[in-house]
Amino acid sequence: MQIEFLGHAGVLLQCKKGSLVIDPFIKDNPLCFKEPQDIKVDWILLTHGHGDHFGDALTIASNNQGQIIAPFELAKYCESKGCTVHPMHIGGSHEFPFGRVKLTPALHGSAVFEGDKIIYTGQPCGFLLNIEGKWIYHAGDTGIFSDMQLYVPEEGLDLAFLPIGDNFVMGLEDAARATALIKPKTLIPIHYDTFPLIEQDPQELKPIIPADIELVILKPGEQFSL
Repeated sequence: MQIEFLGHAGVLLQCKKGSLVIDPFIKDNPLCFKEPQDIKVDWILLTHGHGDHFGDALTIASNNQGQIIAPFELAKYCESKGCTVHPMHIGGSHEFPFGRVKLTPALHGSAVFEGDKIIYTGQPCGFLLNIEGKWIYHAGDTGIFSDMQLYVPEEGLDLAFLPIGDNFVMGLEDAARATALIKPKTLIPIHYDTFPLIEQDPQELKPIIPADIELVILKPGEQFSL
């Protein structure tokens, strides 16, 4: 499985049975060098409705006839815009052709902004994915909470994406504590440096996470094989 970091919280996964993108914030992402039309996927997974995560989901879904997987209210919003959707909710899981998806809690908000109008889009989420026998956790936008560890499978996590940008999500110290709770084999930090308010040095995680956890820092456009 090839995993490409798109910048911010965006992740592109190329699997044997299809491809998917999580939180495709592309066009207005100053760190992403792709265009929405460059994203060729079968599924679009959305953690919540904020523009820096919802991003170009509608365009990408339309361009690829792709299916959007999201919390119920956000999925229904996308459906109202003409997209094919699969709505889910926290704690629920479903088997897709590429693998299994489970929605996990995230401590954050979720809304789409249309001009001056705020459309609330239900609870935010994270994703626990089982693809090709590998367990991947994308936490979405969240603060730390101890129940994260309850969602770790018996086999353990192969990879976790955790936000570190602070202000809106976990900062470095809380991300390190979360890493110690969930104990992934590999940690990839996300949601930092996109804007001045969330600038962080991910190298500072190295001395404060457990020594047996591999820290992989990806620049936008770089890939990781799992």
